[in-house]
Amino acid sequence: MLLATYSIDGRRRVGILRDNEVFETTAESILHSGLTETGVRHPLSAVTLHAPLRPGKIVGIGLNYTEHVAESARTLDTDKELPQRPVLFSKPATAVVGPDEPIQHNGNMTRQLDWECELAVIIGRTAKRVRAEDALEHVFGYSIMNDISARDQRRSGQWFFSKGQDSYAPFGPAVLTADELADPHDLDLSLRVNGEVKQKSNTRYMLFRIPDLIADISAGMTLEPGDVISTGSPAGVGASFTPQQFLRPGDVVEATIERIGTLRNPVVDAR
Repeated sequence: MLLATYSIDGRRRVGILRDNEVFETTAESILHSGLTETGVRHPLSAVTLHAPLRPGKIVGIGLNYTEHVAESARTLDTDKELPQRPVLFSKPATAVVGPDEPIQHNGNMTRQLDWECELAVIIGRTAKRVRAEDALEHVFGYSIMNDISARDQRRSGQWFFSKGQDSYAPFGPAVLTADELADPHDLDLSLRVNGEVKQKSNTRYMLFRIPDLIADISAGMTLEPGDVISTGSPAGVGASFTPQQFLRPGDVVEATIERIGTLRNPVVDAR
């Protein structure tokens, strides 16, 4: 199923997306067990979609596509060698915004606001010291996260403020449940800015695959239902272009992943 959190007439609901309609369910949250349809349905155009959920924690993965490792080494002074273990960082839940909500561009804070289209993994069962071969049993589903980054706010190699500011985690528009996806490592993903393609790749090019990520993270950090792993960006970030390209107020960013949909967000001046 393709699940979404939406509101209509002031009520927030969980629904199933199907053929440009939202079918209302009895669920109180995306992760609610025993989800059943109520029989009520709405045109997608009549509802407001929200971020699917508010994660307990967001674990980001850096440098997880080979070509992105190369472009980052060239433009962002990161190591040119492929990582031997997953590169981990975090984003706070306060960074999350939903579909069509604005990405805040504060020109007093950054002049290098960048994009990264990423497959998001939503944890559905508590994962602690999980073996890679068992890891996918702990996945509820998959969505899209745009890992917005202020490249000029890295501090002594630390990424938290660069990637964790308000609105730096656009998330949605829906969650494709894990039972609908036999292999999450064969999904086309792309990103457009003002209609122009900037990123185009496939999840098959991940350096560390999802089971390995879950095993690595859960070795020392318990993953709980509702936690999100943002699995890394392919090549084509704004910092990689010559001259470099960064987001500005008035831009519209669209991140698309096959079978999940398109996450669209405008960029607004937040000074």
